[in-house]
Amino acid sequence: MIISADYDGLICASLLHHHLNWQLEGYYDLNTIWITEKGVQEKQNLIWVDLNILPKQGKAIGGHIVSISGEVQPGFQSSCNPNILAEITAGEFQRKFPFSTLIYLLWLHNIEIKHDFLARLLILHSDATWLKYQHYSENSKKWQKLLHDFNWNWLFQGVNTKAFEKRIDEYLYPLFQSMQAVSGKSKLRSKHLNISSKQFQLNPDWDEDVVLQLLNLFGKTLGWTPPKLPSNLKSINGNRKKVPLALIKEIGLSQFLKENRVFSYAIPSPRIFNFTSFGMVNKSPLEKKHD
Repeated sequence: MIISADYDGLICASLLHHHLNWQLEGYYDLNTIWITEKGVQEKQNLIWVDLNILPKQGKAIGGHIVSISGEVQPGFQSSCNPNILAEITAGEFQRKFPFSTLIYLLWLHNIEIKHDFLARLLILHSDATWLKYQHYSENSKKWQKLLHDFNWNWLFQGVNTKAFEKRIDEYLYPLFQSMQAVSGKSKLRSKHLNISSKQFQLNPDWDEDVVLQLLNLFGKTLGWTPPKLPSNLKSINGNRKKVPLALIKEIGLSQFLKENRVFSYAIPSPRIFNFTSFGMVNKSPLEKKHD
């Protein structure tokens, strides 16, 4: 598997390695792909986790909106994405899947979490799920009904309270900061203490110690055996851009993707279209030889 180069990707990798024995072959931060030689050789079997990639041979698990008016691009027909399954488009952000890829995987594989408070915090921290639950409670409840037979009540117990926010602010975030596992913060703020969710974007070239600390924390707290970190990574640099969604609608999504040789894209808000291209004729940078 190739994972998103951040906290969310790492915790997904821990779950998938422990429960499904998936091996970690690299990272993608929407600018650069870091990948092992084995990953390149077995590119047809790679699964891109917490990501949305377009080449037809690429399988992915992600939670971004990728449809403008109901169309599903051929490359996404092999993707496991709750927004695609629920036929949610860029005009329906109020219905967007509000949880993390990790939580989707927990539901999908019916994986029970240890009844431990830190374990719950680590899960809810993924993709700032606890904050989204506070702000989009009605949509969250609709998705809980849609994804039935899961212990949602325990997972979200007390999330919309000042006491919960204090534990996040005074316990979880200092723990991450002591590990240097904080590189930014979200725009969304909590309802009671006005807290921004902390974020961690990693660079495999110099963050290995932080990554190991996080994986060990997941292992100790959640009981998930950490994956072996990939070594001798090759890096492939792409070009990430942001354009108005209105431009895509004007040109046509399929035409834009073809003209710009788009490898991955997402619609993060009703007006924005983010995409990455590696300038390859066949879209995928794994098809070419690289240093």
